[in-house]
Amino acid sequence: MKLVVTGGAGYIGSVVTSQLVGAGHDVTVIDDLSTGHRDAVPEAANFVEMRIHDCRKVLIEGRFDGLLHFAAKSLVGESVEKPELYWENNVVGSFALLEAMRIAQIPTIVFSSTAATYGQPDDSPITEVTPTSPLNAYGSSKLAVDLMLSSYCRAHGIGATSLRYFNVGGARGRFGERHDPETHLIPNLLKVAAGETECGKIFGTDYDTTDGTALRDYLHVVDLGRAHLLALEHSEAGSHRIINLGSGTGYTVRQVLEACRAVTGHPIPAEECPRRAGDPTSLVASNERAREQLGWMPEIGLEQIVADAWNFYRP
Repeated sequence: MKLVVTGGAGYIGSVVTSQLVGAGHDVTVIDDLSTGHRDAVPEAANFVEMRIHDCRKVLIEGRFDGLLHFAAKSLVGESVEKPELYWENNVVGSFALLEAMRIAQIPTIVFSSTAATYGQPDDSPITEVTPTSPLNAYGSSKLAVDLMLSSYCRAHGIGATSLRYFNVGGARGRFGERHDPETHLIPNLLKVAAGETECGKIFGTDYDTTDGTALRDYLHVVDLGRAHLLALEHSEAGSHRIINLGSGTGYTVRQVLEACRAVTGHPIPAEECPRRAGDPTSLVASNERAREQLGWMPEIGLEQIVADAWNFYRP
């Protein structure tokens, strides 16, 4: 197929682009490089540097069979402090993208949504029928795009799938995680093992879990990419499907810390800190619908997630 990937110079987008190219697809990456990296785009992919707001001509002339949409701002803290950036980039940009898609008659889109659309629900694991209640502009902006997709599917016959997930880790060869600033647990722990920082941090040790630390969902980026390819294949015209991607069980912060210690052979000291305000005990997504509708299940466990991230990251 002839496909376009927005945000293909970013972490997840670059991995999925490499998987698509590896599967023999003709891929064009659109990325403004505001947070992505030009050298993360696979050599076999075409690259267009631009904002998604301006992509109409490229989509019309490209005659694409489908689109995978990763381009977005994604820092929760920043979205609280500067919500205008998230509404303008994630929502206005996605609206321009959908309009360009409609005019170009691209039939299929897979959208990289987020389980942050659910906020902090009591359900665990979180299912697709869990009410949405985002707590910040990041989650709200992704939910807004989900709602836009539903209306475009009904009105214009587009086939769409929104994939909602929490934490992603690991790497695929030279395609891995390079965020600045880095807010994710695994790469920040690996920074300690690499000698770049002195210690990690554990926020809260009195949660109602097996070891007192918060329970969170982690998926390998390769498993995540597989789900995007399957969603593309299973797309149905005029239908918008929302599918969670999760482990179904999750890992505690201390389990992640121990996995990082085991993989790196470094003691990785960690400071025990008070809970952060608003942090729930458990955030884990169900994978039942993904299994039923896509035939997808995560195949790679926590230690391999950490090992692949370490192989990518270590000096």
